[in-house]
Amino acid sequence: MTPGRRLYYFLGLPVLRGLIRLLTSTYRFQPVIGADHIEPYIGNDAICAPAYWHQHHVIGSTLIRTWIRRGFRACFLVSGSVDGDVPERIARAWGAEVIRGSANQSGALALRDQQRMMKSGYSIVTTADGPRGPKYEFKAGTVLMARIAGVPIVPIGCAADRAWYLNRWDDFMIPKPFARVAIAIGEPIPIPREIPLDGLEPVRARVQEAVMSLMRDSEDALKAD
Repeated sequence: MTPGRRLYYFLGLPVLRGLIRLLTSTYRFQPVIGADHIEPYIGNDAICAPAYWHQHHVIGSTLIRTWIRRGFRACFLVSGSVDGDVPERIARAWGAEVIRGSANQSGALALRDQQRMMKSGYSIVTTADGPRGPKYEFKAGTVLMARIAGVPIVPIGCAADRAWYLNRWDDFMIPKPFARVAIAIGEPIPIPREIPLDGLEPVRARVQEAVMSLMRDSEDALKAD
């Protein structure tokens, strides 16, 4: 790590964490739709694979942080590029573990690390269309990870009534101060180990539609309020 990057982390990271904490503290969260679906995985040895879109990482990670405070053992899958350095440090500050790489790009090494963490009792959290998209396309790597471990995928959808959208592949969303935020958690989708590799595509498509449907449910909840 260069001296400049060390200085950046020393001075900039605490400021960034403070700004994120301040911003998210202003959000007006609606009651979480389907909140009971995650309860079996909090405070015990049961594990799962929560997944939401890369666009919604601000909301999704804030949700996961509330679970961590209640005993949820989370491990985030973070990009192996330099862009992932800051998210890694923030996640570790929350008490989460981190694996660097992506479900698709790092191949056997990423899968090996994911299985190691799940055997240790950690649920793997993924932004399932990341790190480069296409947007809203659930990557097969996340499904393969869940199949190998025999754990269910927990789909999560989010929405905000007011937000900034960054000009990048995922239209990354940052809800504005005091935005109303809605979150929907779907029923865990089992991914049995017995599914053959050539039978994973229907499962991948099902999970993708589940996340899309939950995103629409979140948007509808904001309109109805």
